[in-house]
Amino acid sequence: MVHLRSSEVQQLLHNKFVVVLGDSVHRSVYKDLVLLLQKDCLLTYRQLKLRGELSFEQDKLLEGGQKATMHNGTNYREVREFCTGHHLVRFYFLTRVYSEYVQAILEELQSHKHTPDVIIMNSCLWDISRYGQDSFSSYLKNLENLFEHLGQVLPKSCLLVWNTAMPVGQKITARFLPPENLRVSLTLRKKVIEANFYSSFEAKKHNFDVLDLHFHFRQAERHRQDDGVHWDERAHRHLSQLLLAHVADAWGVDLPHRQPVGQWIKGDPARGGPSQGVERQSQISRNQLPLAPALPPPRPGPLLPLPAPRLPLPPLLPPQPLPIPCNPAMRPQLLFCPPDTHFSSDQPFQSGEFSLNYFHSDVPSSTQTGIGLETGFIFDPQPPRLPFPTPHYQQLAPVVHRGFPRNLPRGPYGSGRQRPKPRRRQAQAYPEPRPH
Repeated sequence: MVHLRSSEVQQLLHNKFVVVLGDSVHRSVYKDLVLLLQKDCLLTYRQLKLRGELSFEQDKLLEGGQKATMHNGTNYREVREFCTGHHLVRFYFLTRVYSEYVQAILEELQSHKHTPDVIIMNSCLWDISRYGQDSFSSYLKNLENLFEHLGQVLPKSCLLVWNTAMPVGQKITARFLPPENLRVSLTLRKKVIEANFYSSFEAKKHNFDVLDLHFHFRQAERHRQDDGVHWDERAHRHLSQLLLAHVADAWGVDLPHRQPVGQWIKGDPARGGPSQGVERQSQISRNQLPLAPALPPPRPGPLLPLPAPRLPLPPLLPPQPLPIPCNPAMRPQLLFCPPDTHFSSDQPFQSGEFSLNYFHSDVPSSTQTGIGLETGFIFDPQPPRLPFPTPHYQQLAPVVHRGFPRNLPRGPYGSGRQRPKPRRRQAQAYPEPRPH
C-alpha cells in the first residue's frame, strides 16, 4: 500500500465533505485526517490525549467539550469542524450507535447546505459496556435500526464506510469504563470480536462498505496504549492511509505509482540512516525510538544511457589505446528491491511495523531530525546524489492523477457562497469537483 502525501490527500478530498462519527478512537481518526490535510507529520502525545479542546490544528469546537461540562458520562457531547476553501471535515462524538442524538445528527446533515460525500462511522465499546446487562442485545437491535435509517436518508452519492472496532487489551483502564464496570473489561475483548461480526453483517446487508480495522491491527499490540483501548500516532497514520486507499478505490481514483512502503521499512537495525520525508511535530522525548519516514525519497535514474560495448578492431590494424575509464562517482547506481506486499491494504498490520514505544514527549530527541528509524528497521541503500542538476529534457512534467483537477477553482466552503446545485444520486466512477 502506497502512503499518500499531504498534497495528494488534499487532491483526493478536494471539494469533499467528510463526516466522522464515533468514540475517542475515532476522534483521533478525525485529528490525524485534519493534520494530514495540512502537513506531512504525525500527531503528538499531547494531541492524542487532549479532548474537547477549543481548537486543534486550525479546526474549531462547535459544541460540547470545553464549551460545556467535561465528564465521562454517556451523554457527553463533542462536535468539531475543520473548514477551508476546498475541504470540510466534521466530527461527532458518539456513545451509542443509534439514539435520538444520532437521529438528530442525521437530520442536521440532511438539512446542511452541503451533502456529505464520505461518512466514516463506528460505535461499539460504549454500547456493549455502559448500558446495563442488556447492553449487547440492545447494541444488535440498534445496529439494525441504524443501517435501515441510513439506507433511507443517505443519497447514493454518499460513501459510508463502517469501521469495525479495533482490538482491545486484556486489561482495560480507559476512562470511558468506570471502576464499578471493571468486571466488564474481563470479557470485553471477546465481545468486541462478536460485535464486529454482527455490525459487519448488518452493514453489508444494507450495501454499505466495511473496513475491518480489527483484522488490520490484530497483531499491532505494541502500538496500543497502556489503557488497552487507544492507539499511538503511527497506528493512526496507518489507519488514515487504509481509509484513504479505500475511498480512492470506491471513487475509481488511481493512486500514485511509486515504491510501496513495505520495501523500505525492513532490514538490519545496524544499517540505520538519516531520516527524511514526514516530520514529527515537537515533543518531549520519553525513551522514544526513532521513527520510520512515511514516504521514500525519489530515486534518480541514469542521466544518459551507458555506451554500447566496443567491437573488436580488425587484426591488421595496430592496437588502439583503451578508453579513459569513467569516474564511478559520476555513474548513478540503480538498486532494485524485490516486490514486497508487507504493507498491502489486504494484509494485516504486523507487530513489527511500528516503533516499540507508542507514546513520546513534546521535545524531539537529540538524534532525531524529523522521523528516524526504530530498532529493527532500516532504509534500503539509496543511490548517491549527483553533483549537477538533471538535464531539462529529462525532467518529469507535473503528474495529475485521474480524478485530480489540475487547476483548483475557488472552493464551495468559503464565506458568502451560494447553495451548490444538487448532486446526482447515482455515484460516478470518477467524481468531479463539487459544482459551484
